[in-house]
Amino acid sequence: MSASAGTGVFVLSLMSIPICYLFNSFIYNNSAEAFFFAGCTTVLILAISARFMIKKKAPADPLFYVYAVYAFFSVVNLIIGLEQDNIIDGFVTFYLKEADPHINTAHGHMISFWDGCVHYLIYLLMIAAITWGDSYRAIGLYWVGSFLMRAIVYILGNAVGKYGTHVGPLFLLHMLYISVSVWACFRIFSQPSTQDIQLTSIQEAERKSLLHRPLDLLFIIYLIPALAFCVFRGLVALDCSSKWCQDYTQQYEPYLKDPSAYPKVQMLVSMLYSGPYYIIALYGLLVPGCEWMPDLTLVHSGALAQAQFSHIGASLHTRTPFSYRVPADSQPVFLLVNVLYTLVPQFLCYRCCFRPAFFCRSTPEKKSE
Repeated sequence: MSASAGTGVFVLSLMSIPICYLFNSFIYNNSAEAFFFAGCTTVLILAISARFMIKKKAPADPLFYVYAVYAFFSVVNLIIGLEQDNIIDGFVTFYLKEADPHINTAHGHMISFWDGCVHYLIYLLMIAAITWGDSYRAIGLYWVGSFLMRAIVYILGNAVGKYGTHVGPLFLLHMLYISVSVWACFRIFSQPSTQDIQLTSIQEAERKSLLHRPLDLLFIIYLIPALAFCVFRGLVALDCSSKWCQDYTQQYEPYLKDPSAYPKVQMLVSMLYSGPYYIIALYGLLVPGCEWMPDLTLVHSGALAQAQFSHIGASLHTRTPFSYRVPADSQPVFLLVNVLYTLVPQFLCYRCCFRPAFFCRSTPEKKSE
């Protein structure tokens, strides 16, 4: 398949920059003629981009078109984040005033940057894979984890936080995005795995004891305190009266008490999601033949990366009230612990996906009678 389709998606996504500027400018003019001109210009730009995108042969995979639209809005989210930080101006000013209040919180701010950078790159990679006929299941599963964590925290945080009474039409539009994304998740899970491991490699990996797999031993040692840390922060979010929990909240992560409820929901979801994962991962690293291990680590590493990026960034961001930010003298410890808690699962995912022989089942060929 020609690369013109993938190039067209990239061009289409960049068209969101002039489109945002035009709409923002013409809306502030309060002129029907100006708004009509902005709409016509937008339709023209989209039509030209779409024509360029399918100039030779349109991809058959319906997720190509889903990710093309998502890539467009990822750039919009990046524009939102940049304007919130006053790096640019005049692109989405009207939207920031009229949008749901959560977008102007520190958590919403970090989500904008995550979607505009990481998700945008993932969409382009999956579009390129579809264009060239390659498998995108691995990067797709990473996106599944990131999307699910983002969506769950967003919905529950809006429901129980101080912005629960400010749900507007844009929230319903966001629910449409979530519905389509859930359908995309099932499409990705249904794709066959492309792993092709030789039988001799699988049998050799199965014979190795844990002492002969030092990297796996290090991961097992990590998983035990990670499980304890995950459960501990969940208890802090539940307002545990223990002195350890109270001291930790005051000295290291006062953001967990933020009234927006996003950090509290984040910790509870992480405890209920990451906690069982760490136990299952321990089993998968000890017992050979757990074929689900690479997929599970992909989904979890994507979810944890999104969660920790939002949590670390919001804990330090100026949009968080000063009393809920990490104290200056505690920031080195806070960053060290949270960065390690984020990176080690990424390394575990890399190990499981690129050296999966231990997790494959040996199925020797039956002797012909």
